[in-house]
Amino acid sequence: MFTDNTDNKLIIFLNSAGVAIAYAMLGISLWLSTEVPLATKGFWAMAVLLLTLSLVNVVKYRFDHRSSEDRIRKIEEARNERLLEDALLDAKQDL
Repeated sequence: MFTDNTDNKLIIFLNSAGVAIAYAMLGISLWLSTEVPLATKGFWAMAVLLLTLSLVNVVKYRFDHRSSEDRIRKIEEARNERLLEDALLDAKQDL
């Protein structure tokens, strides 16, 4: 269990570093491109930021959906286990 947490932190760190590098490279390219008007640069920057927000939301909702499915599965497993225990106890009492 401990290795999964460390692996997740490493993956999150690498992804965050990749996003930061991509933003830095985009900022440098927008800053240095003199042939592109300022309005176009602004539209590009807004598009990248909105795309990032959308991707964060998609990941969040997928994570929430998966966690709710896991919670429902655990509840069903606990209910089934309880039913089996009750059935076994009833069978023992009948003997």
